[in-house]
This record gives sequence, structure tokens and C-alpha cells, in this order.
Amino acid sequence: MPHLSAERVQENLARIRAEVGDGVEILAAVKYVPIEQLDVLAEAGVWLVGENRAQDLEAKAERYPDFRWHFIGQLQSRKVKQIVPWVELIHSVASESALRQLARHAEPEFEILLEVNVAGEEGKAGIDPSELPRYLELSPVKVVGLMTMPPFASDPEASRPYFARLKQLADQHGLEQLSMGTSQDYAVAAAEGATVVRIGTTLYT
Repeated sequence: MPHLSAERVQENLARIRAEVGDGVEILAAVKYVPIEQLDVLAEAGVWLVGENRAQDLEAKAERYPDFRWHFIGQLQSRKVKQIVPWVELIHSVASESALRQLARHAEPEFEILLEVNVAGEEGKAGIDPSELPRYLELSPVKVVGLMTMPPFASDPEASRPYFARLKQLADQHGLEQLSMGTSQDYAVAAAEGATVVRIGTTLYT
């Protein structure tokens, strides 16, 4: 990660905001942002941030408690206890073991998103769409929406059917939040109903 410029981040944030519209939250993915550079994001007006790794989340959130912290990485059930105290939302719940740990370590009003493997990619995180009703019934905490990662593609338009399908699933189950879209396809995600886009490199360079 090159040294961050608050001016550059602010310019990128304004450009992305113009592309996605006011109804979409822009989450800064900070996996590769060193802890000592996070103050640059605050200076640029970024307050919603997401971390992929539980250990880094704890260190960064403890040092910068004024950010709104989300967990956006692959969720290991044994890390749930470590993550819950620091975040307002987990984007990536995709196992019954994680739900069991949430029952132990989170209050019923704690909010999560269920990660759905819309494309049915073998070996990829996320529940099958057919499992969604069962997970909604099993969850001991508040499921407020869904998240997905479509198959990697160089053309952003290739992600559109997967985003559309996630929106359809959310509507079927009365879920309002949709975390979908990253640096390469956030504009398409916003057009298909994303409420949160997760932006890394495009925000910083």
C-alpha cells in the first residue's frame, strides 16, 4: 500500500459517491491499510471501514474507536468471540457453527449479513440460496441482509446477474441490506440495489 493522501482519498470518495448515489454506503476495505495510516481516512471523511482479519480488526478498532467498524472477511467460527465486541455488522456469516458462536457471544439485537454463494462456485464461501430460509430461522441474532462475491471477471457487467439474484433473494425474504460490489464492479452493484459497496484499491490510488 503506497502512502495514503487524504486529498486523493477525498477525491476518489467524491467520484465514487457520484457514481453510486447517496443511497449507497461506501465502505473502505482496510485489509492492506497500515494501522498508522488510518488517520488519513478520517481526515478524508471516511468513517465506515471494514477489516478482513480478526486480529487486525481488534488492533485497529482499539486504536480508532470512532470509525464504524464492519467485519468483511471470511468468518471463522472460532473468531466470532474476538470480532463481536468491535463491530456493528458482520457481512460474512455462512456456517451453522458461526451461528452457534453468535448465540454464545452476541446479543439478539446484534446485526449480521448472511453470505450467499449465488454463483454456486465450488469451494467458495457462502451458503447455497436454497439454505437461506433455514439460516434465517436458525439465526440467534438479527439478519438484516445479504452479501455475495460474484466470480472474478474483468468485465464488471459479468457480475450483474449475480447481484440481481441477490437482490431478488433479499426481496423474497424482506431483507433490506445488500453488501455487494468491490473496486471493479461497484457501479453495477449499485445499479442492482446494493446498499453497501466495499471499496479498496480504487479508493486509495
